[in-house]
Amino acid sequence: MSGLVVREVMARHSPSIPLGTELTIVVDTLLRHRMTGLPVVDAERRVVGFVSEQDCLRSLLVSSYHCEGAPKVEDVMHPEPLTVSEDHSVVDIAEQMIKQKPKVYPVVDEHRRLVGLLLRSQVLTALKNNRHRCD
Repeated sequence: MSGLVVREVMARHSPSIPLGTELTIVVDTLLRHRMTGLPVVDAERRVVGFVSEQDCLRSLLVSSYHCEGAPKVEDVMHPEPLTVSEDHSVVDIAEQMIKQKPKVYPVVDEHRRLVGLLLRSQVLTALKNNRHRCD
């Protein structure tokens, strides 16, 4: 199991949110893909942030109450998201997930360009499948 790495379990064709996207479009994207959060990318697909349902909920509630203009993703995103590389150990990521509780990790290359997503469910599946090999 210790040899299992992120590239073996991650989703390669992952949705992302471009900088400048209006928050209503961000929400539509999250709902359409049934994701709790997604990476925010610049024009070169470098990960520059992360936006979650929670971030959107808070902002939409405030902007609706005050009838303010349309917020953009950069107004609500976390600017320093946790990311992993394709070579990270799945076991190490599982341990990190226990401590920091993220559900989605952007997988990036050496230039911080998005190459995929690692979901908590994928880590759970990998750990479960490995457990069956032990029985």
